[in-house]
Amino acid sequence: MTAPLYTIDILRLATSIPHHQRLADPMGSARRRSPVCGSEVIVDIDLNHGHVAAIGLSVQACAFGQASAALLAAQAIGRTPAALAAARDQVAAWLTGEDAQPDWPDIDLLAPALPATGRHAAIRLAFEAAAEAAAQAEGVR
Repeated sequence: MTAPLYTIDILRLATSIPHHQRLADPMGSARRRSPVCGSEVIVDIDLNHGHVAAIGLSVQACAFGQASAALLAAQAIGRTPAALAAARDQVAAWLTGEDAQPDWPDIDLLAPALPATGRHAAIRLAFEAAAEAAAQAEGVR
């Protein structure tokens, strides 16, 4: 018997995205959409002294896209644009089996999706958008 794809943890995360409201006038903003499933994530970021001071999200995604956005949003404040870019790259490498599990709190909760390659694009969305938005915000300061 195989493990279920949609665990209780995934479903719980999918319904509890923090900072689930766009920022009024963000320093950086990025939109990512998965052509595979149509999931879309928009991330807005404000920086203060080179660290994420505020984050806002708009998430229209499958359960894995929502769960990934919840994990990203819960831990993004206080991180640097470089740390968000590194997390984006680590998540992508982990999903393809090229690297070990990323150093991001609770990312292991997404492990049931590792063999489900059709879910990988949705999982990457929030991390990709956050890295791009943070890079934009860094260029503004």
